[in-house]
Amino acid sequence: MSTSKRAGGRAPLALAAALLLAACAKHAPPPPAGAAPPLANVVVEPVRAPVERVVDGMVEAVNEATLSAQTAGRVAEILYDVDDVVPAGAVVVRLQAVEQRAGLKSAQAAVQEAAARNAEAAATFQRMDDLYQRHVVTKAQLDQATANRDSAAARLSAAQAALETARTNVGYTEVRAPYGGVVTARLVEVGETVAPGTPLMTGLSLQDLRVGTHVPQSALMQVRKLRQAAIYVHGRRIQVAKITLFPEAAAPSSTFRARLDLPAGVLDLAPGMYVKVGLVVGDAERILVPASALVERSEVTGVYVLDAAGHPALRYVRPGHRQADRVEILSGLAAGERIALDPVAAGAAAAAGNRS
Repeated sequence: MSTSKRAGGRAPLALAAALLLAACAKHAPPPPAGAAPPLANVVVEPVRAPVERVVDGMVEAVNEATLSAQTAGRVAEILYDVDDVVPAGAVVVRLQAVEQRAGLKSAQAAVQEAAARNAEAAATFQRMDDLYQRHVVTKAQLDQATANRDSAAARLSAAQAALETARTNVGYTEVRAPYGGVVTARLVEVGETVAPGTPLMTGLSLQDLRVGTHVPQSALMQVRKLRQAAIYVHGRRIQVAKITLFPEAAAPSSTFRARLDLPAGVLDLAPGMYVKVGLVVGDAERILVPASALVERSEVTGVYVLDAAGHPALRYVRPGHRQADRVEILSGLAAGERIALDPVAAGAAAAAGNRS
């Protein structure tokens, strides 16, 4: 009896506790929002990087030539003009070939005549040699037949050489490109009469390029020893494939001319462009950061530096040359500091922190 009374008394207490918790939950503040995920970051560490002496350079074409006439004639046709792309072996200028073709026909006829005379002389020699073996003719007659045979063979060789010359002269009436490239200048017009040596057209190949520069005397020994360099153009660093140093200094600057061969496939360069050349003279520790972490604001550059709590703050830095996907920082950062890799997310986090 007493047990049922105690059970009946607990039920109203439990119901009242449940109603009280429900009321408190209705008026309780919402739970705090989840913390933002940490920003992707990296610790700045010094790395070994080349030390460069920066000089000016000019892009040059390795293959550049002026085509000249090799025979006399009148210009009959010009097949390419300035800025046209010419494949290797294509005819660029055609000359009238009336005299050359007439000379070719004459040479062909001379060869036919010489061949007939040579065959006749050879047959005569065979007959005279047979008669001499039978003691029918004298030794003098055999010698005469031998001389006629040799003379006819020599005349045939001379006629054949003249034929090759005539064919070559006909070929000279079609001026062909020695390699594929671009026409840079047209020096004659249709109807002009040209002589051997007359310039006709100038062109160059964009496939193989190099940079011409001058190495200061103070850096010559290091450049000659290390043989490493790079050019900087359009925000890129292009490693040089080969360095050729001239042995004589130019007066009065006392600098040494150098040719820097570029790798194949560099398509955004053209002969005559000025570029910056970095001549490697040693190496030292440098601070390099990913190029994607940089922020461009007007005329200044910065990165988002994270404090001990992970809060980002924009700091202006002084960038140097770019190396592949990293940029050298000359000042503004110290080794051991942590920077954000995503400047957009870091900027948003910094703005949210300022509002709070």
